[in-house]
Amino acid sequence: MKRALLFAVLLLPFAPPAFGRMPELNPEKICKARETTAKILRSVPMQSHEDCVHDEENAKQQLGSLWEKSPASVRRLCESDARALGTLSYLDLLTCVQTAEDIKSSPKKETAKQ
Repeated sequence: MKRALLFAVLLLPFAPPAFGRMPELNPEKICKARETTAKILRSVPMQSHEDCVHDEENAKQQLGSLWEKSPASVRRLCESDARALGTLSYLDLLTCVQTAEDIKSSPKKETAKQ
């Protein structure tokens, strides 16, 4: 019994979000990381910290309505791709889910037979 509990606790950090819930991210930290990256690359941030946080909060609201409606496979793909690239943000997740929806709803082109 103790082994099973220990095993479950050790796997918790690697488990996907429970029941398909949207990841809980911190827009302040996301934007601070973007600023730090810009400094490291000696470039100018693309937007102010306030605008970045505002955009992340808006993306979070939009994503909230789409996340649970999206297939689990799309949610897993979007989240794992963003984590692998080190770019996990609400904007990235929203763009990924919207792109998947656009691809799914676009009509398939017929190929001409020759």
